[in-house]
Amino acid sequence: MSDPRAFTRRAFLGNGMLMASAAFTIPGFLSSTANAMTTALNGLTSLPGVPDDHVLVVIQLSGGNDGLNTVIPFGMPEYYRARPSIGIQQNDVLMLDKQAGIGLHPQMTGIKELYDEGLATIVQGVGYPNPNRSHFKSMDIWHTADTSATGDGWLGRYVDAECCGYGKGESGTPDGSQTANGAIADGSLGPPSISIGRDAPLALQGRQIKPVNFESADLFRWSGQDIHTALQKPYDDINRRGESPAARQGTNADFLLRTALDAQVSSDLIRRAVAQRPLVNYPNTPLARQLSMIAAMIRAGLKTRVYYATHGSFDTHAGQGGAQGRHGQLLNQLA
Repeated sequence: MSDPRAFTRRAFLGNGMLMASAAFTIPGFLSSTANAMTTALNGLTSLPGVPDDHVLVVIQLSGGNDGLNTVIPFGMPEYYRARPSIGIQQNDVLMLDKQAGIGLHPQMTGIKELYDEGLATIVQGVGYPNPNRSHFKSMDIWHTADTSATGDGWLGRYVDAECCGYGKGESGTPDGSQTANGAIADGSLGPPSISIGRDAPLALQGRQIKPVNFESADLFRWSGQDIHTALQKPYDDINRRGESPAARQGTNADFLLRTALDAQVSSDLIRRAVAQRPLVNYPNTPLARQLSMIAAMIRAGLKTRVYYATHGSFDTHAGQGGAQGRHGQLLNQLA
């Protein structure tokens, strides 16, 4: 009997994953990688306590991760000639495909375990012709998926299209109906994406729906009463008026009421979700704390379908080191 976790090229592409590769064919080791989607669970689309809809969690390796020391081409002599001091020796590599000469950094045992279980895959050679060498311009190109580095974020475009009535997204009306400005028929917009950190990444910026961004759920609340108790009553009055048709639709007052109400509802839901105790123990690292909050929000059933976390700083330069160096420590936390 064939392994139900294994997948073919057709199944890999057919499940909606976009793959860009420098090779004309998929590398051999990908053929034995198990599908990280529904096939891995014998066709099941959910687990007990987990929403049926798919949720995407993006982890950005800020600063520019060293791809060659992450997925290591130990079978290429050129790799070691170019990296005499930081190259990872073959004996230390976590083997993916000995014949193809591909393996993982030795600090990535957690990812290797997922790979062996059919819950992770690797896409190599993703890029674009004549890459821009400006650190900041390159990030803009990456986040917009446009070589001009202009426009909305690639994830922001998805949220606009799927969550506010352009298509039959999970937050759209059953028939996909929409108003002229892209809102769904009842006048509301779908759930925004959520990023954890100081700033929302460009990748999440859309035209219709802006991402929610916060470092701590405690900071994502109305804090006026902390300044003076007299500021609480006006805020409560605004939200109470928002429940009545006092403000005319389409006016500036209506916009402000909607914004205040949306912020309050989002704040209440997110803080209530994050306050729950995790079902598993997370390491005491910045990335783990972000993922713990994201897991809590998913567990609470928030309608958000895209979450964004950031892990850094991968701009290691001369401090990268070898298998046990700074880069390895960051990969260990990721894995």
